[in-house]
Amino acid sequence: RTRRQPPYAVILHNDDTNTMEFVVMVLRKVFGYTQEKCIELMLEAHEKGRAAVWIGAREVAELKADQIHSCGAD
Repeated sequence: RTRRQPPYAVILHNDDTNTMEFVVMVLRKVFGYTQEKCIELMLEAHEKGRAAVWIGAREVAELKADQIHSCGAD
């Protein structure tokens, strides 16, 4: 019997370094989400401390996390 890998999440954490506009721009660039969805995710992270911005296969989650980090800091 084949066991499936559990889903992995890319988590966006709130910080005092990057501007809200920069975070929205990175989410749009990396995930291709609409402006509205990016604002919603950014506000969730801002208000709750973190937000799951993507859930899926481990390899893709690692790739997306690397793409976010490669955008650098604001």
